[in-house]
Amino acid sequence: MTSQRLQELNTSLNCFLKVFDVPPHTIQTGKLDGMRIAVKDVLALKGERLTCGSKILENFTSLYDATCVERLISAGALVVGKTNMDEFAMGSSNENSAFGAVRNPWDISRVPGGSSGGSAVATAIGSCDMALGTDTGGSIRQPAAFTGTIGFKPTYGRISRYGLTAFASSFDTVGTFSRTLESAARSLEVMSGKDERDATSADVPVDEYSLSLSGNVKGLRIGLAEEYFGEGIEPDIREAIETVKAKLVAAGCILVPVSMPHTKYSIAVYYILTTAEASSNLARFDGIRYGYRTPGAHSLAETYVHSRSEGFGQEVKRRIMLGTYVLSSGYYDAYYTRAQKVRRLIKQDFTTVFKSVDALLTPTTPTTAFKLGEKLSDPLSMYLNDIYTVSANISGSPAASIPVGLDRNGLPIGVQLITDSFKESVLFSLAKEIHVDVLSRLTL
Repeated sequence: MTSQRLQELNTSLNCFLKVFDVPPHTIQTGKLDGMRIAVKDVLALKGERLTCGSKILENFTSLYDATCVERLISAGALVVGKTNMDEFAMGSSNENSAFGAVRNPWDISRVPGGSSGGSAVATAIGSCDMALGTDTGGSIRQPAAFTGTIGFKPTYGRISRYGLTAFASSFDTVGTFSRTLESAARSLEVMSGKDERDATSADVPVDEYSLSLSGNVKGLRIGLAEEYFGEGIEPDIREAIETVKAKLVAAGCILVPVSMPHTKYSIAVYYILTTAEASSNLARFDGIRYGYRTPGAHSLAETYVHSRSEGFGQEVKRRIMLGTYVLSSGYYDAYYTRAQKVRRLIKQDFTTVFKSVDALLTPTTPTTAFKLGEKLSDPLSMYLNDIYTVSANISGSPAASIPVGLDRNGLPIGVQLITDSFKESVLFSLAKEIHVDVLSRLTL
């Protein structure tokens, strides 16, 4: 793709916040020689702006590289740009960026999903081979489903979070968008592993995921949880899942009905716990230490209030207020403590089900991409779009959205695979059996 064509597409789609004509680092050789990558603007890239899609960090420049970025560059990857996103990764449509909404290349009147919509679109249009995203409740898998890309969220702790601006620290996970499973596998091989700078990173051996793409899935047991197939799923998505089930059976997999009884509490638990963590994490943006400071404040209190009121967008302020409320005296036990207890029960559902099956098959989203502005006035409706993705973040399980076809309107459909912790190799093996390259049908 020529530089001029990329600029034309970015003007119409708004997926990049900055495009680099020359990589902003010394080119190295390694496992990923020449792989073009884009970086979601919540991850640090030394010497470049780190805005998190927010006015409050509009002019902030990173002093170091995130570990995942550092490892990719060391393996020979070339950074082509920083991508647009929902402000501080809070959103499911990429309409919450201070720098304008991202548009879906399949239909520019529709959303690309969020919060990593810029990375999803950059991958879909072929401006990069792989793009980094982050997934706190579906922010890789949902936009992957909406754009026809492959979205991988590894196990919590598999990839270091050092250099990732925190939204909800016990949920945030770095992952990938790609056009091919090979690109996803090689990227995850490079990024995964213990990092002494992140105490939550796991000291667990990293498989060669690319070898799993030639693996045999015969005999794998695939769980179908009734709680993931309720009302509200579009007929075309149900039909696509039936096709996927038939492919897996033909490949020798065994379909097993299972139950995960606490799934119905996932959205409530997710939005209580993540907003609480966001309220704590975003307290550092106070107009004093770095970032936007309001002009003309006459006291410390005015500096705090006006800097945050003017610097944060509506959705971020909504979540900070929700989180502050559930952590407040008199409500902490009623909301936060209870939600933590239910989180344990949801995690136990996953532990139990993976004793009898190797993976779960679910929809990624109940619908295909919706219209820009369609859900902005109804936050609850927007939040419910994450109904099938948040539980994997609650449990920390690895999950992926794989494109499997198009709906009757020509929009991509993705299905979700979830496996037990640190079983990403199983995800790749199963993804190989069901992946459909819908991007070959995208006209730009």
